[in-house]
Amino acid sequence: MEWLSAENVVAVGTAVLGIVASGVMVWYERRVPRRKRIGYRVQMDNPIGDDVRSGRANRRLGLFDEVPGMSDATLVLLRIENDGSQSIADNDYTGRELHGLTAVFTDRTIRGVSVTQPVGTDHLMDHFTPAAGLGYDTNTLRIPRVPLNPRDHFKLLVLLSGGDVGRDIRLIGGIRDGEVHPNRSATPDDKAPLFSRASRLITIMLTVCVVTLATIVVARDDTPPPIGCAHGTLTVTGSTAFAPAMVEAAKKYEKDCEGSTIVVDPHGSTAGVRELETKGLASKKGSPAIVAMSDGPKPSDMPQLLEHRVAMSVFAIVVNKGINLKNLSTADVQRLYRGDIKNWHELGGPDVAVHLVSRDANSGTRQVFQRRVLKRSEIANSSVDCVHKDDPTAPVIRCELDSTDQVLSEVAEVPGAIGYSELTLASRAKGLHVLTLDGHVASVDVIEQGTSNYPYREIEYAYTYGTPPDDSLTSSFLNYLTQGVGQDVIRIHGHIPCGTVEGIRLCT
Repeated sequence: MEWLSAENVVAVGTAVLGIVASGVMVWYERRVPRRKRIGYRVQMDNPIGDDVRSGRANRRLGLFDEVPGMSDATLVLLRIENDGSQSIADNDYTGRELHGLTAVFTDRTIRGVSVTQPVGTDHLMDHFTPAAGLGYDTNTLRIPRVPLNPRDHFKLLVLLSGGDVGRDIRLIGGIRDGEVHPNRSATPDDKAPLFSRASRLITIMLTVCVVTLATIVVARDDTPPPIGCAHGTLTVTGSTAFAPAMVEAAKKYEKDCEGSTIVVDPHGSTAGVRELETKGLASKKGSPAIVAMSDGPKPSDMPQLLEHRVAMSVFAIVVNKGINLKNLSTADVQRLYRGDIKNWHELGGPDVAVHLVSRDANSGTRQVFQRRVLKRSEIANSSVDCVHKDDPTAPVIRCELDSTDQVLSEVAEVPGAIGYSELTLASRAKGLHVLTLDGHVASVDVIEQGTSNYPYREIEYAYTYGTPPDDSLTSSFLNYLTQGVGQDVIRIHGHIPCGTVEGIRLCT
């Protein structure tokens, strides 16, 4: 192997880039502004009473012996600090109460509080007044809305009774565009770390991984691509909802397998399987180089088509952003698509006419909608432009469009519009929002966990005309989708691959 080959130069360059990236990450952590953050840590939690339940014996003189109820007294030093890189103002605290944060001392009763602050921050003391919310009740300490510059902090020395040292101490509250979180325990003189332990660990791991990767690439001999590549030309047709995943999978396959060309040309699920059947019947060389993607099973009159289960797809019902409803029942959706509901105010929405934006008859998304949600066919088309009613006898305006993108665009533009789409595309669209159905959220993660009865979902099938040869591009690409890298592409696009453990359960 030539040590100065292009592959080795790239590998070494990648290692250098990874080390530089680690340095940049450290600089970013220390210099670049992040989310607003308030950290807290218990710097001291010591017994001052004579109760030794905690196993820490003590010696006392004076008031500690004379004041009643101090036999189990403890002192806690709580440090509260701005450990982000942005200043926190009093209006950044999100609570509705007068105070900003709440400290809770489990199983203990607060007897007194002393506030301290570092040199140069005397202005902070003006905020620690009862009028600003400072106070306590049993085990709860109310902390005012104290503005803090980056690295500013203050300390609360709290006298407690009624419990052991080491009991849980929590700081509760919210920061706009930020968080309140516990820091590592430290002694009073310790300084907060310049950057988090997680960041340090990630930096070290990134450097080790990149250097290891470069070593492996330089040391190994040339090997074939990780899949059984095949040459030739393949056409993928059918579902428009599944098309984005197919476009990216085709590009990745072509990159991995030189000499292969995969053309993605979607026209709808029904049109795709019909085209496959027609070309299969006309072919004199067995199975043609065509794969038809379908949202749901093929029609029953196509026995020659062989199914390959690829993914579980989730679909969604969407409405124009002007419709202030968040949920519809299945019964409401069925009434809408029968034309029984003509205005959204009948469902508690705004006084706007209902516009049904549907897919054409070749659409698998529409067929899944009719099969899983409506339990019947949609009513007749009554509009060409989705705005004006061409048939005056029709109960509502209903139009049909050729693709998922067209449906989403029309729903976003037409007031009162409702439509349906593949979930990932719907979630990214502007001017509309996704509805829950019978209270069930349209969520790939929830469905994958097996805890949802959300009905608008279906298996995505890849159909071939008969069994393609094992050494064909058709067979290789299907293996790529169901067993290879294509599964990652499918998941990235919001579908559940049928080849995974969860997918096997959902796709059978």
